[in-house]
Amino acid sequence: MQENKGFKSGFVTIVGRPNVGKSTFLNNVIGQKIAIMSDKPQTTRNKVQGVYTTDDSQMIFIDTPGIHKPKHKLGEFMLKVSKNALREVEAIMFMVNATQKLGAGDKFIMEMLEGTKTPVFLVVNKIDAVHPDELFQIIESYKDEFEFAEIIPISALQGNNVQQLLDTLKKYLPEGPQYYPADQVTDHPERFIIAELIREKVLHLTRDEVPHSIAVEIEKIAKDEEKDLVRINASIIVERDSQKGIVIGKRGALLKEIGTRARKDIETLLGSKVYLELWVKVQKDWRDRASQLRDYGYRDDEY
Repeated sequence: MQENKGFKSGFVTIVGRPNVGKSTFLNNVIGQKIAIMSDKPQTTRNKVQGVYTTDDSQMIFIDTPGIHKPKHKLGEFMLKVSKNALREVEAIMFMVNATQKLGAGDKFIMEMLEGTKTPVFLVVNKIDAVHPDELFQIIESYKDEFEFAEIIPISALQGNNVQQLLDTLKKYLPEGPQYYPADQVTDHPERFIIAELIREKVLHLTRDEVPHSIAVEIEKIAKDEEKDLVRINASIIVERDSQKGIVIGKRGALLKEIGTRARKDIETLLGSKVYLELWVKVQKDWRDRASQLRDYGYRDDEY
């Protein structure tokens, strides 16, 4: 851990309803894909830490699962991850979608934040999709509900006002150490990100009944020096036999497409050629089994 005089550092948690653009923001700021993106809610299941470093500061962003009412043990785990991420941070970014009116989900989050001494930023995302007049009304409706330290409208996708948000966040950071090397963008091991990239492709390519039943287990990562490539064996876990058929597709076509798309992203991540071998396995009701949640990376002291 490096000590620099005058250097500012700290942790920033991003919370919000599912699908407000938290992962898009994180990937935009970090400059590469570390959080998976999907138009399906509840894409992020574990907290993803993104590290943003400049000459005089370092911000560690914690992207949390979209906050929602849990329906199974996995849902309970995701809510717990989000609540835990509110502790001991320098600022909280409460991100909302400018195209959606203030709803019960937003009020639930603001109730969770009630009483916190940590500065809460209202970050209104997707401003590129609304008229400026509508934006004013949206901001006013949130101001009536909660006292925010700062209110900043942005477009995470297009980058509008993102630098202004970063500059404002920096003012709230204390002087502190550089926790991570300047070229490190996440604290997650490559194995975790590889699994997430594969899961993202399944989310993009499958129908509604499949996405939330998916987990990905990396069985093996090995460097093949002779062929100068990385060999990866991974299993896509589903809950029912019918879902297995969907993920494999007709004559294996869908599984092949998942593999092709995932391999491209993994090669970018690793900076190396990749041979990716995928299987599909059925583990009935894995989302309600504590031991399997742990096996697939959803670890919590209470499970």
